Amino acid sequence: MATINKYYPESVTHPKEILIESLEENNIGAKEFAVKTGKPEKTITAVLKGESSITPDMAVLFEQVLKIPVHFWLEAQKNYDEYKARVSYQTNIESAIEWAASFPYAKMVNFEWVPKTRVAKEKVINLFNFFNVASQKGFEDYYYNQRTKVAFRISLKDQENASVIASWLRQGEIQASKIQTKEYNKIKLKEVLPHIKKIMAKQPDSYFEELQNLCLSAGVKIVHTPCLPKASIHGSTRWINNTPLIQLSGRYRRNDIFWFTLFHEIGHILLHGKKYISIENIDIEGENEEFENQADNFASNWLLTENQENEILNNRTITKDDIISYAEKFKTHPAIIIGRLQHKKIIPYGTGNEFFAPIELT
Repeated sequence: MATINKYYPESVTHPKEILIESLEENNIGAKEFAVKTGKPEKTITAVLKGESSITPDMAVLFEQVLKIPVHFWLEAQKNYDEYKARVSYQTNIESAIEWAASFPYAKMVNFEWVPKTRVAKEKVINLFNFFNVASQKGFEDYYYNQRTKVAFRISLKDQENASVIASWLRQGEIQASKIQTKEYNKIKLKEVLPHIKKIMAKQPDSYFEELQNLCLSAGVKIVHTPCLPKASIHGSTRWINNTPLIQLSGRYRRNDIFWFTLFHEIGHILLHGKKYISIENIDIEGENEEFENQADNFASNWLLTENQENEILNNRTITKDDIISYAEKFKTHPAIIIGRLQHKKIIPYGTGNEFFAPIELT
């Protein structure tokens, strides 16, 4: 939550003012005070000029000479230091206002990712909270400069609409953090693949919940994160704390794209391990074309094998009833067959739209 409206003093007196006043009241000069406290004169002078802080060691000596309690000196120094830090932080916030404007804040509010506000500084603070950073630099070091490769491993620095992509990815992390799962089990994930395909073919109303539960049984988290404007992301795969996370957008709301993306991401988990990050439909630094092709082939073979595709193509005419019949025979969804034929440019796009039922995700 934004803290911009909390009360903080507009100004706080540096403890040097208290020291100057006390020395005057006691008719003690800086040199004499240095001798009495046993501190170097340059140290006392630095405090009197506000160039140095009063340390606990000094506070004890000041108490002895001036009879002003240690806690008083330390509290005065603490309050001043906090005041200076908050002044600096306000400057930090003000300098990030332009940065905050690069985010689709209104859409993020609609999705309830950030609180609603029209105050520019509050937007900055809310975005800092959302990304769990304390500054624009912290955000850029994490998402752009790869200062923590163990955590993120990719750079969005030169990516168009990088702030939007980062927002989508971050929301996936937040969603995943609320899900408890078992330890990842590669064998179990392979075992549930036929069950996932069965859900795809039948697509019951509860399909996404069933899908999540199946993957959780193998230690894999799946979340749906709605699309943001100017971020044409289909899905992503990455590992967070040794747990694979598949993040899906449901973009285009088409059955064939949704399920192909899902199996593609599962392919990355099974084939490429923890160090590889995939963001579908986005060119990112470090993306491996061979790995992407391998994941594509993995998905294609699970959804509709080459032999099955050839059997369909051997039919001179393909009717709606044929599509339904082949889908039942190959235990897949009709939209997968239509999508494959469109991708192969065997039938035009727009054909068989009745099979591309909208993917409704909440």
